[in-house]
Amino acid sequence: MRDTADPLTSTARASAARARDRAHVWHTWSPIDADRTELMVVRGEGHRVWDVDGREYLDAGSLNSTCGYRHPEVVAALTAQLDRLHHFDLATATHDRAGLLAERLAGHLPAGMAKTLFVNSGSEGVEAAMIMAACWSSYRGENRTRVVSLARGYQGATMVSRSLSALPRNQNPLSPPLPVTMVDLPCATEDVRRPAALAPLLAAFDRAVNDHPDGPPLAVVVEPFLNVGGGVVLPEGFLRGVRELCDASGALLVLDEVFTAYGRSGRMFACVREDVAPDILVSGKGLGGGYVPIGAVSARARVHDEFRNDPVVGGLRYGHTTSGHALGVTAALACLDVLEKDRLVERADELGGRMLRRLAALSDLDGVLDVRGLGLILVVQTPSAEHAAAVLARGRRAGVLLRQQGDAVMVVPPLTVDDEAATEITDATLSLIRAELA
Repeated sequence: MRDTADPLTSTARASAARARDRAHVWHTWSPIDADRTELMVVRGEGHRVWDVDGREYLDAGSLNSTCGYRHPEVVAALTAQLDRLHHFDLATATHDRAGLLAERLAGHLPAGMAKTLFVNSGSEGVEAAMIMAACWSSYRGENRTRVVSLARGYQGATMVSRSLSALPRNQNPLSPPLPVTMVDLPCATEDVRRPAALAPLLAAFDRAVNDHPDGPPLAVVVEPFLNVGGGVVLPEGFLRGVRELCDASGALLVLDEVFTAYGRSGRMFACVREDVAPDILVSGKGLGGGYVPIGAVSARARVHDEFRNDPVVGGLRYGHTTSGHALGVTAALACLDVLEKDRLVERADELGGRMLRRLAALSDLDGVLDVRGLGLILVVQTPSAEHAAAVLARGRRAGVLLRQQGDAVMVVPPLTVDDEAATEITDATLSLIRAELA
């Protein structure tokens, strides 16, 4: 279907927009010669977007779209806030929206996590969490410096956060700012979710935490689901096991829920699935639904209160002028309203389960290594990254946008996707993968 409502859909304007982008925009995470103008989105509505040529797509590849596009309640809240106050620096004062959001988050987080620092992205959030952990250790007189992480994890693109990963695309071109012990997965990614992987995975973490010449780490940083690392579902019991290792060694458990939080995993926070309370939890993406950048770093009282011992300011020495931006906080509050009112968290769990059961039919197809999922995250693992890329290209031509992480094709629609569109996305994914691997 073509969209004739947008003025950019004329051929001349579309050509000019593409030329301007090619001439001046440096695209993130892209080969230098990649032409990202092949898909130039100009409008969105619900779970659909339209490109500069007026072509319509079902969006099943957006990582941060909790409430879909142009949600009337989110748009109305942002419009009203912009007319009232766009922002004020939280380092010098505060605004009323910040406390409202922090209080709302405390009501959803595991007990005892009542303090939240607002940032602009997940990468900033992980950076802040590492600074918190290092300072906390120092103020306690421990002076631990080492961190343990998963080699296939992804914690962001800043100086510290990218140092926690061994993913080739995320390698740090500068000297690492802290020592990191990285744990490899004990088996192929398609087998990690199986119960047999739990014991060797926890044994590897045990060695990383306890059998090191520098002593125990200051923190263990993990994701409940490896998104960029290949759409990997970790075995049930993993978070509980890591929590026990941290308790025994005195290390902080830092959970990176930048992708999984706010319903995407079928729970408000994925750690709730195992009834695990981290010491620090980093969230982002779905918090603001993509409307305005915002992230959050929530901490237990025992971490927060130690900062009274900071010798310079008696508190946290971290932040940005736009931390807790009033529009970002307003977007987050509006998205939480929608999540709660429309029970989107529960719906993500139920709808994701239905879609996964249908996609499981691909397991019998030669070349499909695994079909797995967590909430409204569906993953089909293909033989190679080239196969996955070909599936996405087929999908784009068919008007369905999917996501690729390595050799995995991922289906991540907005949480507001309706049953009809969910069926359409599932049918399309089945057809696209069968066509590619036939």
